[in-house]
Amino acid sequence: MPRQIKSKERVAEHGEVLTSEGEVKAMLDLVKSETDRIESRFLEPACGDGNFLAEILRRKLARVKRQYKRNNSEYTKNAFLALTSIYGKIDIQEDNVKECRERLFQIWDEAYTKQCKKESSDEIRSAARYILQKNILCGDALTLMQNDNTPIIFSQWDFTVGYRMRRRDFTLDALMRDEEPEKVEDTGQMNFMDMLTEKKKQGWDYDAETHGWTPAPIREFSSVDYWEVQYVTES
Repeated sequence: MPRQIKSKERVAEHGEVLTSEGEVKAMLDLVKSETDRIESRFLEPACGDGNFLAEILRRKLARVKRQYKRNNSEYTKNAFLALTSIYGKIDIQEDNVKECRERLFQIWDEAYTKQCKKESSDEIRSAARYILQKNILCGDALTLMQNDNTPIIFSQWDFTVGYRMRRRDFTLDALMRDEEPEKVEDTGQMNFMDMLTEKKKQGWDYDAETHGWTPAPIREFSSVDYWEVQYVTES
């Protein structure tokens, strides 16, 4: 059973107490319909070494197994999608970052290897580790900055066509905005494209599916085969 404290000193200095396994399962049962959705995204803002995220990943992988166990290609694609949907921000404790990333990778890799056996690929494992490097970060919840004093940036991963995956980067600050975008003054001659341009200047994008405004990404990357996401140049 996972421990709830690592040391008395860490409890005293950082208030670090990890959630027990029973409490994790009980709380996730309250949102069972979401943990059962492969693509449903979760962000744990103070994830420690990953008690919540580990259980969420196990549940998602169980769903993938039930749905795609007869097709290794589709199993791998959807197991990878499940991994990309999990995010964690760890306050200050950098050792927790490494432990959480490794813990999630081992859960994912064990399921992947058990399913695909000799068909499993080290390149896909490398891509999975890259996803965890981008999705599990160390930072301060108050300043919304990483420990290296750069803004906390999360990547959103979406399949486009077939096995192609697109990455878009957002600052956590933008994702946490709950206010509506500022109204654009209509002079009587403004068309929809003009309005989009003005909203983009405010940091918003228009979502055609929901007919609403969403935070605009700070970077967008061309789609690549999902097992090659780690090779995309970030500059």
